[in-house]
Amino acid sequence: MIDRAMTAIRLGILGTGTMGRALARNLADQGHDIAVADADPAKARSIEGGRIAAFDDAAALLASLGSSRALLMMVPAGEPVDAALAAIRPALRPGDIIIDGGNSHPDDTEKRAGEFGRTRIDYLGFGISGGEAGARHGPSIMAGGSPDAIAKIAPFFESAAAKVAGRACFAHVGPAAAGHLVKTIHNGIEYAEMQLLAEAWILMRDGMALGLGDIHRRFGQWRESQIGSFLVEAAHEVLAKIDTDSGRAAIDLIADRTEQKGTGAWASEFALRLGVAAPTLAAAVFARNLSTGRSGIKPPAPTTSGAAGETLLLDLEGGLLAAKIAAFAQGFAVIDAAGRTKGWATERAAVARVWQGGCIIRAKLLERIVAAFERTPGLGNLVDDPAIAETVRGALPALRRIVSAATLVRLPVPALGSALAWFEGRNAPGVGADLIAAQRDYFGAHGFERVDRPGRHHFDWKTP
Repeated sequence: MIDRAMTAIRLGILGTGTMGRALARNLADQGHDIAVADADPAKARSIEGGRIAAFDDAAALLASLGSSRALLMMVPAGEPVDAALAAIRPALRPGDIIIDGGNSHPDDTEKRAGEFGRTRIDYLGFGISGGEAGARHGPSIMAGGSPDAIAKIAPFFESAAAKVAGRACFAHVGPAAAGHLVKTIHNGIEYAEMQLLAEAWILMRDGMALGLGDIHRRFGQWRESQIGSFLVEAAHEVLAKIDTDSGRAAIDLIADRTEQKGTGAWASEFALRLGVAAPTLAAAVFARNLSTGRSGIKPPAPTTSGAAGETLLLDLEGGLLAAKIAAFAQGFAVIDAAGRTKGWATERAAVARVWQGGCIIRAKLLERIVAAFERTPGLGNLVDDPAIAETVRGALPALRRIVSAATLVRLPVPALGSALAWFEGRNAPGVGADLIAAQRDYFGAHGFERVDRPGRHHFDWKTP
């Protein structure tokens, strides 16, 4: 629990790009005096006024904050963060708090926190989600770092964060790196849901030959259903957009390829590093890679229409529900594994509550996820919760039918398919790992476990 004791600490923001300026204005609206600076002084000056004071450089900004000061860095991840830290280091002193509010890699954050900690400067990692609108009107904030340092700056960020049922979507999730790890997994789940909705889109458009108006109405119904989420809302609104120049639907003018900025891939890398099965998160990343590397040959897909098409349409909601549960379960499994490996006390219920507002993956499903982790804080996996498991049992038949139908009409559904395979793998009588273990021992003498006795064993495979 964070100590809410107020201090006289003052906050500055270094970096007034899209997110930095939105956060500065949000904080000023909450009654905080904010000092800002940017590598381009004109950008900082452009938002000066009221409670926002602009300075020409970081040193002048820091000097303006007095004796108890915190600096929020809204700087692109990687080398720009290191360059900014090198520039401000001479002006820092023991007791200062540095907050990295960008999408930094958790390993980088852990290293920086250790280096600054040796000079008695607190380095915090804040995962901030919600895009420009969220930053301006209420983001979701996953705070990592020293509890004492976070307690000092919590009043700023609790006031600016999104609110759900009167609760701020701001939580301390562990050490500095934990804040960015939780944000990384947030983005991995974001990739997964976007891919799941994209697969539903092509199933309706190409598999069932539905018109844009019908598909738009279906997304509108889903907004109010159990799979309702910010991303469902975004898809619904995207499909209604008309290009004013051509009069055509905007979606029809957008090339069928997209990029990634890295955080989705990092989520999968952490899953691999920690030995956690998160295939739906990985499938979403690979699907984006595939979108930019296709041959361009597009054979016509047979359509599913009539009664079969109506059945598939009814199955989509249930199938998406099961697949979204899989994506969240996989993401929380990575967070849990990271916490156990690193010794972080990351409370999964608190993470789920923070994600209920302000962030990109906010969804109705999170209310049930919060309840599951509150019922059983030590829950092994989200789908082990009895209520969630019952929902999955009811939705899995629909997911099986969706994946089967998509395969028969030659439509790629890697995220839906991986979610189904993940569920089936958890419940199957066998997954073939016995044959893999035997092969590894055959060519590499790696050994294996036996079903009839403990320990590691090895066969001489060349002897009859």
